[in-house]
Order: sequence, then structure tokens, then C-alpha cells
Amino acid sequence: MKYLIILADGAADEPIAQLGNKTPLQAANKPNIDRIAREGINGRLTTVPEGFHPGSEIAHLGLLGYDVAKVFEGRGSLEAASMQVPIEDDEVAMRCNVICLEGDNIKNHSAGNISNEEAAELIKYLNEQLPDFKSQTSFTWQDVRFFEGVSYRHLLKIRHGNKHVACTPPHDKIGQPWRPELTRPEQADGAETSTLLNELILWSQELLSQHPVNQKRVAEGKDPANSIWPWSLGYRPKMQTLHELFPNRVKTGAVISAVDLIFGIGVYCGLDKVEVPGATGLWDTNYEGKRDAALEQLRQKDFVFLHVEATDEAGHDGDAELKRRCVEMLDERCVGPILNEVSKWDETVRVAILPDHPTPIKYRTHTMTPVPFAIWQNHPSTSASEPATLQSDAVQSFDEDACFNGALGLMQRDEFIRALLG
Repeated sequence: MKYLIILADGAADEPIAQLGNKTPLQAANKPNIDRIAREGINGRLTTVPEGFHPGSEIAHLGLLGYDVAKVFEGRGSLEAASMQVPIEDDEVAMRCNVICLEGDNIKNHSAGNISNEEAAELIKYLNEQLPDFKSQTSFTWQDVRFFEGVSYRHLLKIRHGNKHVACTPPHDKIGQPWRPELTRPEQADGAETSTLLNELILWSQELLSQHPVNQKRVAEGKDPANSIWPWSLGYRPKMQTLHELFPNRVKTGAVISAVDLIFGIGVYCGLDKVEVPGATGLWDTNYEGKRDAALEQLRQKDFVFLHVEATDEAGHDGDAELKRRCVEMLDERCVGPILNEVSKWDETVRVAILPDHPTPIKYRTHTMTPVPFAIWQNHPSTSASEPATLQSDAVQSFDEDACFNGALGLMQRDEFIRALLG
């Protein structure tokens, strides 16, 4: 038995007037995704436990069956694993966006989807300027280090740092004032780290605003990356692999993405990291390359996690039409060919599709609403040791409303992954 999860990041939404009061999933022409729902079994899943922020890091850990309260140590520490940046016992790691500020407000969380090359030059420049950075805390510049990631997504590590600092994800405050969202200590022992982070934010604004990369971007009518924004602090996580959690089902596996966060989660899950040339995390990602990589890995391994970020970024950008088209591109260029191929295989394959969380156009950020999911199987099992054939339910299409009536109902915690794995 083999298993494939296709994760359409942030694809769930709310009805949008521009789309005829339909969600992007309802408005999109997606015959292959609908086939998974029509021939499979459906339900809804609460991916974010109560008390947690609905970030992708929480939602992915939740849908993969992990007890988030026990294993979560911040987004940065997960991304560090993907970037092969070790976290020592005396270090705290965090995500560090480069963002665009416009006056007193956060214009966007991505510096206009800055290119890898431009962002790398800015991160390198910040590290070069660190010897001149002076803090009012006990930290020195040697305690601080930036690490280059992908586009606007980077990593910051602080030696002797404390994780008990409240930070706001920048995508939650698009179009809103940034100063009230500066970090603050959650506990007394996080006060110095909080002060240091705020100093670094203000320091970065002075340096980046005049950098040639940003001057060129402004001249070209693009948004500058004129501030860093650190958030989601944590220490090195302690997690069991999926093989340790499900030894009879998952022996080998792979993760395919364009995002360090997802790769990092995959590393801690014991999955092989598979990078695809041209995978961008945006609407223009290499769908065909991801599809082919998923099929290749599925031939070799038990479990494959295929992550596509494009729908989430369209949600953050508030672009309803683009989000609809991203669903259609995923359907036509990725899901359809995968279903057609595995339908020919002699070995039983289960395919699940779902978002990790909604990213509604209306809010341009994540929400806690349960997400739709569908599980499909290519043919009846031939071995008594494998799960039995899935009995399809009455659901005919894949969307937020239709899956509400699925036979699996509303699932919590590890119920989805256990249903998938049988």
C-alpha cells in the first residue's frame, strides 16, 4: 500500500462576490480534484488545536497526526532543519521575513514576492553590517546571525536567546500599522530577547531603505524589502518520525515543496527532502516537475507528501481570480496526471487532497475554520494486510460545503492521518 497527500495550501475560503458568491474551490473547473471526492470518501478536519495560531506550521503538524502542544518549537526551528542550519542547545531560531513597509503600515509580508537573488544580497548585507550593530541589551553582534532562505522567507538565530517572546506574523497585519506589532516579552525571561529583536527591526530599516537592490526595485515600480520581521521563535524540536508513529504503514517517505517550513517538518518526520527545479511557491511554480517527482517517489517509497503553496499566496495577496486559477492549474497539471498514472498501477495507492487551513480573500490571512478533505483509492486491496477498499459516499465535488456532508464527518487530532493509513 502506498499513500500520497496532495496539500493545496490555504485553498479553502469563504464565498466571494467576484466569483458569484462562490469560494475559489467552488468556482474553479477542477474535474480531477472532484473525481477524488466523487469516487472517494470525504469529511472535514480541524487542523489547528484550540489555543494555537492558525499558521501552516501548526496545521501541518496537526494534520500529520502530531500532538502540537508537545512537539511544536516555533516555525524557525522547523525551517532550520530544511536549511541544514543546526540549532545548538543555547540558541533560539525564528522565521525572519523581509517585508515591505509603506509609511506606518505593513504593505505586504513578502516584499512584493522578492526574488531569491535580490533577497540573498540583502541578507548577506545585513550579516556584513552586524559588527556595527550595538544593542542596549547584554547581547553582542556575535550572538546574531541571519541565514538566507527562499524569496522573502529567511532565518534568524540568536545565541542565548529566549523563546518567550510574542511576535506577530506579518501576513496577519497587511495594511495595518507595524509599530504596535513590535515584539513584546511573554515572560520576564524573554524581555532582553524582545528588546534585541525590536532593535534589529529598526536597525534593518535604516540599512535596507538605501540599499541598491531596493533602490532598483522602487525605480522599477516594485515593492522594496525595507524591513526585516522576525517571528515564531523556538528551540530545537523533539519529534518522532512518521515511521515511529506508524511503523506498519510508513517505512519510507518523501516531501516535495518549495517552502523551507514544509521541508523542515518533513525532515523531522523522517521524510526525504525532494527539491524540484522551478518550484517557486507561487502561481508560476513547476506543477509538472512536482507531479513527476511525486510519481517517481511514490514508485520507490510508501508515503509522499506533495505541497503546493500557490493558493495560499493568492489568498494573502487578496486575489480571488488568481486563487481560482491556481486551483485549476493544480487540478489540470498535477492532480489529473497523477490519478491517471496510479490508476494503471497494480499496487494499491491512496490519495488524499486537502488544504492545511483556509486563507480567505476577505481577510488575507489564515483562519481556524475546519478544512475539507477527500481520500481516494485506485483499486481494491489484494492483500489481507492492507486496508480494505474505500466505500465512496454521496459527495460529488470537492469544496467547503460539499465535504461537510462527507461520511467521515468532522475529524480531530490524528483521526485524518489514521483514516488515510487505514
